[in-house]
Amino acid sequence: MGEVTAAAIYARISLDAEGTGKGITRQVEDCRKLAEQHGWPVADEYIDNDISASEYSGKPRPEYERMLEDIRAGTVDAVLVYNLDRLTRRPIEFEHFNDTLTAAGVTNVRFVTGDMDLGTDDGLFVGRLQAALAAKESAVKSRRVKRKLDQVAAEGRPHGGSNRPFGFADDKITHKRDEVAVIRKLVARFLAGESTRSLTTWLNEQGVKTVRGGPWRTTSLNTMLASARLAGLREHRDGTIVGTAVWKPIITAEQRDHVLALMEAKRRSGRRVPRRYLLSGLLRCGKCRNPLYSQARKSTRRYVCQSGPDHGGCGRLTVVAAPLEELVADAVLLRLDTPDLAAALAGAVRSDADTAALMDAISEDREQLDELAAAYADKAISLREWMAARKRIEDRINANERKMRRVTNTPRLAAVIGQGQALATQWAGLNLDQQRAIIDAVLDHAVIRAGTPGARGLDPERVELAWRL
Repeated sequence: MGEVTAAAIYARISLDAEGTGKGITRQVEDCRKLAEQHGWPVADEYIDNDISASEYSGKPRPEYERMLEDIRAGTVDAVLVYNLDRLTRRPIEFEHFNDTLTAAGVTNVRFVTGDMDLGTDDGLFVGRLQAALAAKESAVKSRRVKRKLDQVAAEGRPHGGSNRPFGFADDKITHKRDEVAVIRKLVARFLAGESTRSLTTWLNEQGVKTVRGGPWRTTSLNTMLASARLAGLREHRDGTIVGTAVWKPIITAEQRDHVLALMEAKRRSGRRVPRRYLLSGLLRCGKCRNPLYSQARKSTRRYVCQSGPDHGGCGRLTVVAAPLEELVADAVLLRLDTPDLAAALAGAVRSDADTAALMDAISEDREQLDELAAAYADKAISLREWMAARKRIEDRINANERKMRRVTNTPRLAAVIGQGQALATQWAGLNLDQQRAIIDAVLDHAVIRAGTPGARGLDPERVELAWRL
């Protein structure tokens, strides 16, 4: 065995329950003592904290991989580890580690617990045996943990973990009143049509922190809003709801169904860019009925009918954006306070289909489309059969999606109906997402007719509004 000039200390702990890293510190201290006993200078420490080495966790170990790279590069010529199970619990990984040592010519590996020397045949045999035993122990432990988690979930109790969910105290059962109020406000505004980007901005402007004390991101907000926990339901494994939870719900199950439906509708629409035009997608050309597209011309924003192969319009209609947006907004706010809308909403609520059932039906039909495509690809059915079956399935999907849009829109209307006068005083202070959410709740589309040549201003007679209800 050659002289050691640069030893590596590897330490790992799979669960830092205290969150202080004390377990890691103890491992490193004991490894340093062992290095002093052998007279090995320590070149670097490689520490993976709160990361499992079992084959079941699937978590990468960046520091372990960095150590292997340094061994291959020749910058490390010895390894010190507290125990073999800190290094690996997988026989195949143990062999990979040993192959890396052999290729690099490294023969000095020592463990604090035990006299095993991987540089000898006997030590290698013992190492392989211990790795196999550790793998078996890990498998047994994993099955035991899974059974326990299954039981906890079936009883509706919260799972473990160091982080409490937003809205709940450290016991993960008791409500935190201030955070619960924020959640209910977020859900109401989201159902009213406001985007999670806008809501995330609002949270951060209000100084509301995540449970980790950091700023909110749209991804974390989306995850929270979609959580079954908010509706007092217990999720397990892949998100399957296994029953009622022991904690009280913050929102109703129906509200959560509406949240999920609205998220799915937004996902299908695919709109991600920040909004610049209030009425994008809502306007139709009065000449050819093609959609109008937003277009900037120097300092003037406009909506235009565009011709050409990509748009297919007549290209003969233009309207200035600002006065049109003002006219439509005024009409929408006035509509919110009319008795006709209240009566129409009451009928829509009574005719609402079950949101969860609609989502399941759409999901099942989409899966059937995939199966149908696979059957055609495998030549199990003919092209004629594939096209005929696809048409029937797509018709069902389109019909259910129309129902979904109506169901999804109902809570938006309920949030703003009768609030037209109040919203009018706040309108200028709302951002574009908030303004569009209110308009979307009421207006299906608007048809813009051709104007009189040379006329100044916007003639209200040019605008034909089609209400949702």
